[in-house]
Amino acid sequence: MPSRIPKQSLKGSAKEFPVESSGPVAFVSRRAADRLRAGHVWVYRSDVEEIAGEAGPLVTVADPRGLLLGTALYSHASQIALRMVSGELLGEAEWMDLLRKRLRAAVALRKPLLTQETNACRLVFSEADGLPGLIVDKYGDLVILQLLTRALDRDAVRQAIVGVLKEELAPATVVERSDPRIRELEQMSTPPAAPLYAADSDHPRTQTDFMVNGLRFFYDANAGQKTGAFLDQRENYAAAARYAHGEALDICTYQGGFALHLAQSCPRVTGVDVSRAALEVAEKNLAANESVLRGSQVEWFEANAFDLLRDWSDSGAAYDTIVLDPPAFAKSRRAVEGAVRGYKELNLRALKMLRPDGVLVTCSCSHHVSLAEFQQVVAAAAGDAGRRLRLLERRGAAQDHPVILTIPETEYLKCLICRVE
Repeated sequence: MPSRIPKQSLKGSAKEFPVESSGPVAFVSRRAADRLRAGHVWVYRSDVEEIAGEAGPLVTVADPRGLLLGTALYSHASQIALRMVSGELLGEAEWMDLLRKRLRAAVALRKPLLTQETNACRLVFSEADGLPGLIVDKYGDLVILQLLTRALDRDAVRQAIVGVLKEELAPATVVERSDPRIRELEQMSTPPAAPLYAADSDHPRTQTDFMVNGLRFFYDANAGQKTGAFLDQRENYAAAARYAHGEALDICTYQGGFALHLAQSCPRVTGVDVSRAALEVAEKNLAANESVLRGSQVEWFEANAFDLLRDWSDSGAAYDTIVLDPPAFAKSRRAVEGAVRGYKELNLRALKMLRPDGVLVTCSCSHHVSLAEFQQVVAAAAGDAGRRLRLLERRGAAQDHPVILTIPETEYLKCLICRVE
């Protein structure tokens, strides 16, 4: 059992704390301590009972009795106040060494996935790789990183990350992209406008092509959503193409990921998205792959998914394959009820438009809507549409987005492939 020292040994503290710690200590509630011991890594602000000492990016974490729980990244602005990085007591130098070690391990885990047919993947998936708040994606010879917590928003962290990436991958360019919403919530600095690293510093590359499942996609580090593309659907793209047939409709196509894969199996594909900029990139991607799509006709529609599906289903439009890949409808638990209504409407309309023996590929990336809830919504939509659905595959994110069983937030993407009877 860890030893403790008297509360008066740390000025201003109302509690005891582990004898090994000489820096700031965050005392958390019993509920939070139980959660951490069960394998999760987050402590919400409401569960931080006291912070003894002046908290910096790194704090020691203790339970209400003062027993050591480990070391965490601290954010004074976020609702997730603590993100555990170790069950041991770490100083700054030890944490930076651990960051480099875990980053190398994460890259090594993905290297076998990189081939001539696929040279893009997620290199670091935050908590799933033991690096909370860090996302790193590879698109061809460009590497994009996101820092999602204030404790990582430091030049020393950026330099350590870039150093490992240069050693392990020799990228042409490393660019930091921020998530504006997270940056505001975490009160983080604006990322550097220039690349963090460029092999050719006079002419840094920020655009490239990358390959996914043998298809070529255009990438611009200064445009697009998230880090620029949705790599988590890579394996689902290929699975959808295996089942797809006939005329296909891809709803929320973004830059054409599902649509171009469907075009390998379907003679006619229609991709729909509300973003004109995304569809312009989708057209570039189509042009880059015409030689491998065997004459499939692909067209794009700029439209709101709900409006279009309502109008087309009411008018009797019919398809053999429909993909639904909307953005996250529930960014919080409070939004679940509305998200469920949205998922049901999309699936109901799609089911009314599918011909007999048609294929429905329906996705949800809302963590707060569980797999069981999502399946129930799709089943309810099938009942209302008077259609019988046979589940062909139940899928999640690609393997470069690993799931940690004690951190359910890492399992966010749901993909159901069904046949309509």
